[in-house]
Amino acid sequence: MSVPEPRPGASAADATTLRLGYGTNGFANHRLDDALAVIADLGYDGVALTLDHDHLDPFAPGLTRRVAAVGRRLESLGLAVVIETGARYLLDPWQKHAPTLLHDDPTRRIEFLRRAVRIGADLGAEAVSFWAGVRPEAVSQQCAWDRLVAGCATVVDAADTAGVTLGFEPEPGMLVQDIADWRRLYAALDNPARFGITLDIGHCRCLEPWPVPQCVAEVADRLVNVQIDDMRRGVHEHLEFGVGEIDFPPVLAALRDAGYRGLVAVELPRDSHAAPAVAARSIEFLRAAAATEHDPARTLCSAPAEATPAEATPAEATPAEATPAEATPAEEAPVHM
Repeated sequence: MSVPEPRPGASAADATTLRLGYGTNGFANHRLDDALAVIADLGYDGVALTLDHDHLDPFAPGLTRRVAAVGRRLESLGLAVVIETGARYLLDPWQKHAPTLLHDDPTRRIEFLRRAVRIGADLGAEAVSFWAGVRPEAVSQQCAWDRLVAGCATVVDAADTAGVTLGFEPEPGMLVQDIADWRRLYAALDNPARFGITLDIGHCRCLEPWPVPQCVAEVADRLVNVQIDDMRRGVHEHLEFGVGEIDFPPVLAALRDAGYRGLVAVELPRDSHAAPAVAARSIEFLRAAAATEHDPARTLCSAPAEATPAEATPAEATPAEATPAEATPAEEAPVHM
């Protein structure tokens, strides 16, 4: 799979340097122009742009004009972009994330994803990221799977036409929640060239069977988009760096070893109340972690050692992250996007 080229004006040395980005879902209280300016001023290389009500709403009037304006803004700030589609109430004001590709009528979700692909093409996005959704209780596992494959095939066709790379994200609690599920979906779609994986580093710690650096190695050949955050085993809660259990220098080293050249975008959707300060701390932490990735002592940016799956059984999400109704079935843990 081809990998993104460095942004215009980057030196040859930059090709071996991790390119850091920040997600606009962590700037929900900012105007998009202001959020992009803060992200650029802090030194980030790019932005993970979640299409949402106040951040390039794909259903509001004047979309072509607004996309062009955002494109000019990104270019003027020197920011690369990936498109994210995890807005909570964009499609239904009553139900978070609904409808998904698994619902009885996924029409609005499919139209949203088609629009996201077109926006991604117009902005020169490195990837357009999306996920499966949580299986509705009334829908059988097989029916949900069939709907997912059919919906993804439609999105893949749109991406092929537009020349856009898709990054499908395994999400805890969703029908496709881990790397093994992603591989099954990839095979069911007949291994499409433009269908890569979005890997959230925190999710790897939350529920994957391997250490986080190994997760990176497992998907290196299909890795098109990376989200990064801290997390604890068995709890799907996006945390600031150093608060969870991930040891980041080996993770960043694994991304380098994998030859990954796309954005590594901070994913902290619950921290918009302090977005500038959190974004500033995040880039400082990641730069320090990258600088110490070859230091055997790793005195900076260290975190508690990762427990193996045998040592740490996934736990229920905390009440702060999900209501009891959302967190009852273990296989459908709450979603935090």
